[in-house]
Amino acid sequence: MTRQSYTAVVERNCVWEGRFETEPYEAAWAAEAIFFVRALESAGELGDVRASVQISPDGMHWCDEGTLIELPATAEAMAFGRVHHFGGWLRLAGRVPAEAQIKVIVYLALKE
Repeated sequence: MTRQSYTAVVERNCVWEGRFETEPYEAAWAAEAIFFVRALESAGELGDVRASVQISPDGMHWCDEGTLIELPATAEAMAFGRVHHFGGWLRLAGRVPAEAQIKVIVYLALKE
């Protein structure tokens, strides 16, 4: 049996400051997912900023899945988080400290 896979760019050149959420992505067909967060630029003191993986049955109502991804603090650095048993929809959410920002690309790699 051939496994299906797909990689989606869910955020491209997006500047996160304050509260952020990625675009929701429907992935009900997939059995596993990996979020990759690549920092392009950062400004201010990011500190220990983490993005939470969130899951949803409908793409509108969200809860934290439990996986945390520590955001990369330097340009061109990358971080990731693996997710299993997530239902239909996925996204990342978090908060960047006041006076700080980070420009990112977020990939979502899915596999059945």
